[in-house]
Amino acid sequence: MPIKILMPALSPTMEEGNLARWLVKEGDTVSSGDVIAEIETDKATMEVEAVDEGTVGKILVAEGTEGVKVNEVIALLLEEGEDASSLDGAAKADAAPAKAEAPAKSEAPAKSEPSAPAAAQQAAPAKAPPAPASDKGERIFASPLARRLAAQDGLDLAAISGSGPHGRIVKRDVDEALKSGTGRKGADTPKAAAAEKPAAAEAPKAAAPSGMADSQVLKLFEEGSYEVVPHDNMRKTIAKRLTESKQTVPHFYLTVDCELDALLALRAQLNDAAPKDKDGKPAYKLSVNDMVIKAHALALKAVPAANASWTDGGMLVHKHADVGVAVAIEGGLITPIIRRADEKTLSAISNEMKDLAGRARSRKLQPQEYQGGTTSVSNLGMFGIKDFAAVINPPHATILAVGAGEQRAVVKNGALAIATVMSVTLSTDHRAVDGALGAELMSAFRQFIENPMSMLV
Repeated sequence: MPIKILMPALSPTMEEGNLARWLVKEGDTVSSGDVIAEIETDKATMEVEAVDEGTVGKILVAEGTEGVKVNEVIALLLEEGEDASSLDGAAKADAAPAKAEAPAKSEAPAKSEPSAPAAAQQAAPAKAPPAPASDKGERIFASPLARRLAAQDGLDLAAISGSGPHGRIVKRDVDEALKSGTGRKGADTPKAAAAEKPAAAEAPKAAAPSGMADSQVLKLFEEGSYEVVPHDNMRKTIAKRLTESKQTVPHFYLTVDCELDALLALRAQLNDAAPKDKDGKPAYKLSVNDMVIKAHALALKAVPAANASWTDGGMLVHKHADVGVAVAIEGGLITPIIRRADEKTLSAISNEMKDLAGRARSRKLQPQEYQGGTTSVSNLGMFGIKDFAAVINPPHATILAVGAGEQRAVVKNGALAIATVMSVTLSTDHRAVDGALGAELMSAFRQFIENPMSMLV
């Protein structure tokens, strides 16, 4: 029986994607782990690996096709000994169920559930049966990519259920295990599952009203005075998530002014002291944003109650500050995450941020590099924006909006003086972070910014 190759769900929010390019053709022989296609999601262009061995019997979705639903059959793989005579029947028999299943799977994240722990328990029965072992009971069937990701994230493959052909563990199973905490070595699984589930709980119960109908909008403008540019997947996802955030999360805002002169002086000293390679290239070059990321992470560490996420079942208080940083890319933005930023040096944060931002702009990030996190930073200071308020990115309870540093008149010891000042606004989820707690967090942040040597201790 030919093996179905399905349109993969490369992120929890993905409902459809564009099949950008096939890297194999009909008649090619592929092995488990071979890259067979490139898929464009709302956030990145990603490679898809084969999870089984065989010969590409029939490609059902041509490259360049847009809006391919998750779990739709995109190709058929012939196993050893099979010929092409059964492909037509298999294609007709397999394509319909796959399409019928896709909406149910893609809509799952949008359902409102009572609590993250309860949601994890309800979802458990739907998982595929465990991956089969060999006759000796030793081998676990998993794709090479799944094995590599599991090793990187400290997951035990024996505890992960496989959803690939014949129960094989594939990348999406590792991503799901990482979200739920399943199989994490030495982890408290219920807490880990709860820590990652609130994204589903944050979704509204019903679709938001769209406002004016398209026909009403078009009537307001003279025919021929505009061009209709279709929304791509990224813009649709951004619109959906921001609408959900503003409708379901009670935002409130706190603004402080931070003096930057000491930070700018320390930054210059550290950059001057950076070791250089044989070509004279410095090992790092710190930016103000790098130091803001570090200060925000340390502030959350100093005020741990603010490093939280709201769920109906309980407050999730995170043990580490994983800081997402908004990066503008063509057609939208993405927030790659600096994991455990509170524990990293400024030079490590700087180099990691440069790498993530570069790959974000070329849409080469992996889902685990931009999903999750406990807070966010959005910096528009480089565009000359003085201050603004950012929209919270659930399940985060906070996001820091950073304005431009500029010279201002300040009063010091009863006299006027000139200082470089930066306005920073914290948007918070009032369910998780009350006014006094948010003020404590911003006070801690300002202390780190205005006394930057404390970030080096």
